[in-house]
Amino acid sequence: MEKTQWIRDIDAGDDVRSLFLVSAASQLQAKNGPFWKLELKDASGCLEARIWSPASQSCPDVRAGSLAEVEGRAESYRDQLQINVGRLRLLTAEETEQADLAAFLPAGDRPAADLLEEAEALCRRELTHKPWRAFALAVLGDPEIRPRLLTATAAKGVHHAWVGGLLEHSLSVATLCLRLCDHYPELDRQTLFTGALFHDIGKIAELSGGLANDYTDEGRLVGHINLGLELLAPHLKKARVEPELALHFRHLVLSHHGLYEYGSPRLPQTAEALALHYADNLDAKLAQTRALFRDVNEGESAWSPYQRTLDRALYQAPRTPRREKNRAEPAPPRDDQCSLLG
Repeated sequence: MEKTQWIRDIDAGDDVRSLFLVSAASQLQAKNGPFWKLELKDASGCLEARIWSPASQSCPDVRAGSLAEVEGRAESYRDQLQINVGRLRLLTAEETEQADLAAFLPAGDRPAADLLEEAEALCRRELTHKPWRAFALAVLGDPEIRPRLLTATAAKGVHHAWVGGLLEHSLSVATLCLRLCDHYPELDRQTLFTGALFHDIGKIAELSGGLANDYTDEGRLVGHINLGLELLAPHLKKARVEPELALHFRHLVLSHHGLYEYGSPRLPQTAEALALHYADNLDAKLAQTRALFRDVNEGESAWSPYQRTLDRALYQAPRTPRREKNRAEPAPPRDDQCSLLG
């Protein structure tokens, strides 16, 4: 079976028959027997699926990170689209090697290599303090970090969950923090920029990447915040960043989740830490919103399905019409101009 159907094109009532990546799989129990709860993914998006009993009994082992032939029907359940799977066959290792993996791994709008080049250019432009510049460029050039940055996602599925998504998110947050510094010049521009650029660097170790992109043992036991500080500590020392600046930088990374209940080891306790937390949160939320309405034409209104991570559905409101660029404003009358209005 070839990849002939894309998740973004599937609507309720459609028959489904194509190849998909099983990005998550768990076996649960219902009244009529065991069933599989799956997340299916391709380069166009992801969709939940169910294999109900008795069909589930012919699938004793479904592993996340596998490619599978899926046959079933798309249905709407509680305003959420999902696939009722009638048949599922996992591809063999040989078949997986022959598959075009790009069809199953979402990618951003810009190549990751271009984003990395932009990040390095920003470091050279913004970081006039030599230790900060040496630190940032050394991290981006680290042979253990650089290749993983080019492919890492920013999350498993909530936001920027595509190849190069971590770099896109980090660069976006860093750029947003620079704009905040323009508006609030009392902020430490260079420390905040550096903290923003590397606040999530630990995710290159927290998530495995590849088809499965699951949490690693380190990711589950330590978490990306602590892993990030471990990765960055040798570079801070080698660049001879002043102890007081290094301490503030570490606080920015430790507190960027903002609240204890969001997994933050510390609450933001400096103005820069507050700025980073809100910039990070804003970029993640708006990226999620952008993805929800990607297929809605600009200017049209639409409702999203209920979003569990936001605890709400979202609405795309009609936009204010844009002014026609070629339409010149009428010139105000001159003092010496004759007027019929007296």
